[in-house]
Amino acid sequence: MSWMLVAAVLLATAGLLVLGVLAIRLWLDVRALAKGVDAASRALTEASAELAEAVPSR
Repeated sequence: MSWMLVAAVLLATAGLLVLGVLAIRLWLDVRALAKGVDAASRALTEASAELAEAVPSR
């Protein structure tokens, strides 16, 4: 009966390790996506500023 308890603990530990690895991968992907969104936002801000300068005032 004790081998079943050991197997259950090992299976639960393996499951937690898999979830931890997936969480780290997700965090890295979210960080990369945030950098991309930040770069796009800065580019849009710069482009809108250039466009505002190019349009003559009335």
